Amino acid sequence: MNNIDFDIKVIEMRNITKKFGDFVANDNIDLIVHKGEIHALLGENGAGKTTLMNVLYGLYEPTSGEIFINGKKVEVTNPNVAIKNGIGMVHQHFMLVDNFTVVENIILGMETTNKFGIIDINKATKEVEELSKKYGLYVDPNAKIEDISVGMQQRVEILKALYRGADILILDEPTAVLTPQEIEEIIQIMKNLTEQGKTIIIITHKLKEIKQSADYCTIIRRGKKIDTVRVDNVTEEELASMMVGREISFKVDKKDPEIGEVILEIDNLMLKDNRGLNTVKGLSLKLHKGEILGIAGVDGNGQSELVEGLTGLRNIENGKVLLEGRDITNLSPKEIMESGMSHIPEDRQRRGLVLDFTVAENMILENYHKGPFSKKGRLNHKNISKFAVELIDKFDVRPRNDKQMAGALSGGNQQKVILAREITNDPEVLLAVQPTRGLDVGAIEYVHRYLVDQRDRGKAVLLVSFELEEIMNLSDRIAVIYDGKIVDIVDGKNADERTIGYLMAGGGARDEAK
Repeated sequence: MNNIDFDIKVIEMRNITKKFGDFVANDNIDLIVHKGEIHALLGENGAGKTTLMNVLYGLYEPTSGEIFINGKKVEVTNPNVAIKNGIGMVHQHFMLVDNFTVVENIILGMETTNKFGIIDINKATKEVEELSKKYGLYVDPNAKIEDISVGMQQRVEILKALYRGADILILDEPTAVLTPQEIEEIIQIMKNLTEQGKTIIIITHKLKEIKQSADYCTIIRRGKKIDTVRVDNVTEEELASMMVGREISFKVDKKDPEIGEVILEIDNLMLKDNRGLNTVKGLSLKLHKGEILGIAGVDGNGQSELVEGLTGLRNIENGKVLLEGRDITNLSPKEIMESGMSHIPEDRQRRGLVLDFTVAENMILENYHKGPFSKKGRLNHKNISKFAVELIDKFDVRPRNDKQMAGALSGGNQQKVILAREITNDPEVLLAVQPTRGLDVGAIEYVHRYLVDQRDRGKAVLLVSFELEEIMNLSDRIAVIYDGKIVDIVDGKNADERTIGYLMAGGGARDEAK
C-alpha cells in the first residue's frame, strides 16, 4: 500500500447526481480520495465512471451535489477551475497534436516567452526533461507525436498535466490501448507519482490491474455507488461480482473444435509500413472452418499491416490471399466484405465508426444500400431505427438511444456498436482485432461466448490480440508472429504462457509455419 495520508481528503464528492434529460448517469454518489493513494473507479461500460470524473474535472456540471478539494468547497464550472485546484485529467482518447513535438504539446496554451515575445522552446525543453526525469517518465521532448508509440503518447499526456501543476491525476482507462510491457511501465509510473506525493484516480474495468496498482476501489453499477473496498481485502472474482451484479466466469467454456477445410489461405504475403519498410516478410498461414486461430505477438511485429492487407486497407506487395479459393488479394474493402469477411478493427474511432453519425447510422454503415434499410436510393429510417434498437438491446449498448451520436458514447460502448454490426453480418470469416479492448468483464464474457459460438457453427475466426490470456483462452491454434513472420504454430490445448512468451520474443524462430 502506498504512503497514504488518511488525515487529508484531497477529494470529497457528496451526493453527486448527473442527469442527461431523463437519463440518470450518476445517482447520488459519494466519493472520498485521500492524499497519496491510487483509487480505482470500477464499473461496467456506461456505469457512470467517466461521467463522475468529468464532473470533477469541470467538463460537466452536476445536476446536484457538492465537491470539496483539499477540504474546501469548490464550484468546478470548467476544467480551468479544476486545473487551478491541482487536478489534471488524461482522457482515454488522447488530445495531442500529431505533427507537434512532445514539448510543443506539453506547453500548448502555457507557452513561456522571452523578452522579445518569442516562445523560449529551449527553456521549455529543459523544464520538460526535468519533469520527465523526476517522475520516471523518460520521453524524448523533441520527438513528434506521430512518431512515438501509444504508451509514450500517454506519458506526454501525464507530463502535460504535471506541467500545469497537477497534484491529483485522473487517468481514464490508462491501460486500454497499451501492450503488456507498457501496462507494467504505467503501473510503475503511477507508483512513482504517489511516492512523490501525488494522488491518482484510475477509471477502469481491468481487475488484474486494479489488484496490481490500486489501494482502494469504488464500484459503480448503473450509475449508483455499490461500495468502496480496500483492494488487498477482495479477490478479482468478488470485484467482478460487485461490478456486474452476478457471478462471472473467467474461463472460456468450449468443446473440442470440429475443424473443417481451409477457408482462408495467406501465401507468402509481403507488406510495407507507412515509412516504406518491409514489415510483413513472406508470411503464410491457413485458417480452417470451425476454428479460432489466434495470432500472438508483441505489438509492432507486423500485425497491423497484416490486418490492413487482408481487409483491403493496405496494398499487398507480394503474395496471395484466397477466401474459399477465390483470390481477394488487393480487392477493395467492400469487395472483401461482400466475399464473406467481416472485420472488427484495431482502432474503433478511426476505422470502426463515423463519430458524427448516430448509433443507428453506424449500425447499417455496410448495408445501408440494401433492403430493408433503403429502397430505390431512399433510406427507410423506420426500419433502420427498429434494427438498431434490437441490436442496442441485444448487445447492451448504453445509453439505449439509437439517435445518440457515436462519438458521445464511452469507448466500451463504441466497441459494442462495432461488434453488433460486424457480428450481425454473419460472415464466413471474422477477423477480430482486439475485440474486447475497452470492454468490462461482463461484456468480454459475452464476446468470447459469441466467438466460440461462431466457431461451433462452422465459421472461422482469425483473432489478433495483445492480451495473451485472451489468445490462450480462446484459440484452438496459436500462430506466433515475430518480425513480420509466423515463427511457430502451437496447439491451443497444450500452449503455456512461458513457451508463447519465448516465441513472441523471437526465441525458436523458424522459416516456415506449419
